[in-house]
Amino acid sequence: MPRHIACLTFDFDVWSVFTAWGMTTPTPVSRGEFGLVGAERLLQLTKKYGIKSTWFVPGVVIDTYPEICGRLVEAGHEVAHHGYSHVAPGKMDPKREEAEMVRARESIRRLVGRYPRGYRSPAWDLSTVTIDLLLKYGFDYESSMMGNDHHPYFARQGDKPTVDQPFVFGKPTRLVEMPISWTLDDFPHMEFVTFPNQVFPGLQSMATVLEHWTTDFDYMKETTDWGVLTYTCHPFVIGRGHRIRMLEKLIQHIGAAGGEFLTMGEAADAFLEMQQ
Repeated sequence: MPRHIACLTFDFDVWSVFTAWGMTTPTPVSRGEFGLVGAERLLQLTKKYGIKSTWFVPGVVIDTYPEICGRLVEAGHEVAHHGYSHVAPGKMDPKREEAEMVRARESIRRLVGRYPRGYRSPAWDLSTVTIDLLLKYGFDYESSMMGNDHHPYFARQGDKPTVDQPFVFGKPTRLVEMPISWTLDDFPHMEFVTFPNQVFPGLQSMATVLEHWTTDFDYMKETTDWGVLTYTCHPFVIGRGHRIRMLEKLIQHIGAAGGEFLTMGEAADAFLEMQQ
């Protein structure tokens, strides 16, 4: 039976993405705090359409804002692991990465009452030991890689890429990879960020973004009988009025096209059922 799934996922970073970049002055902090406003709007929007989504929340955000994070749980949304700080694992030594993974797991357990099933790395940058740690701590799925667009797959352990030799593939694991893409992430399309030697221009027309996002869903439906497409948004980004309106149009389009919305955990389970 044909099945076309959309996962709305929200990286609830608040200011942690800016502090991880060393931007700790009042304006970038306040820019991140707008995510609290955006989260309220997203709670209203998902309730309006009866959608359960997945929120990847850094542990530091859970521990700072337990009330609104608790409301995510009360509304039936999935809370998944997004590090403790928003420092990318690829920038940590293995000891620190494991310590942050454990600390954030405990933050989620206190909030939800159980450990998280899913993980997404800050900045989508895994280290060479991240998969090992996810298997060690019993995660069911991971969502930071881009080896497909609308078909989950099993993450490999022990790949050995080099510059001038054939790629050495590691072994597939039980960990389900729920692939993502920068093209289906709000941040590069919408956010204007300046660094000393670099500028991210963002601020694209929402009509253009909507065309891209709906077309990818339509392509999935036209070319495969079964698929999962993941949209990644940040409350401090997507929460602006004109962007919320764009997201609502996306929801309406997917619904009218016969798509269904699942949490990422539910979509990973559906994939595993297909493998039996």
